[in-house]
Amino acid sequence: MEERLQKLISAAGVCSRRAAEDYITAGRVTVNGETAGLGQRADPERDDIRLDGKPIARSEAFVYLLLNKPRGYVTTLSDEKGRRTVADLVKDCGRRVYPVGRLDLDSEGLLLMTNDGALMQHLIHPSQEVSKTYFVSVYGDVSSAAERLGRITDLEGEPIRPAEVEVIRKTGRTAHLFITIHEGKNRQIRRMCASCGLTVKRLRRVREHTLELGDLPLGTWRYLTESEVKALKQTTPTENRTS
Repeated sequence: MEERLQKLISAAGVCSRRAAEDYITAGRVTVNGETAGLGQRADPERDDIRLDGKPIARSEAFVYLLLNKPRGYVTTLSDEKGRRTVADLVKDCGRRVYPVGRLDLDSEGLLLMTNDGALMQHLIHPSQEVSKTYFVSVYGDVSSAAERLGRITDLEGEPIRPAEVEVIRKTGRTAHLFITIHEGKNRQIRRMCASCGLTVKRLRRVREHTLELGDLPLGTWRYLTESEVKALKQTTPTENRTS
């Protein structure tokens, strides 16, 4: 059956659909030896589809993994600086899977990885405002940390939705917090804390959209259950917003 090329390339686990569109526009994709055009359709059962001269494999079954990322790993499949990547942690899954969103080098916790390009693009698109909850250990003047963090609506000139902040424990100049945000700005929670004079000692994502980290050991992964995959696909993030 014919499908748009970008969908076929994404479904094969090569890259996201958006990246596939860029490859097609750049003239890197061919169909039956001819340079393909954006919007072109093809049948993977009949046509020879290639990226940079290499055949695109037929669509494989989608894989959905939940990884408990440790510190010291970059959220990418390869790194020009030779640092350890999350791909190293899931290489035994037998498929090429991609991280959905990011966790910086010093952060840990829940990271969804999949070869389902359509779902990935849906979840990371800014318009979806997927909720993400983090356990955050901070140091500094914690007397009114929750209130100050919850009032931030502008981050260095970028508008953000107010975070929901819950104090778990507070002792002297240290506090443990649950912080829920709705965007994926670069190092957003660390920047929020810095603007309040707080130093982040530990940052761990424990929930994203409908997924929970639970007691998954650090540095390990598991397959999502059928019900978890179904919830990701059926629930629209905007329906779960708090008022």
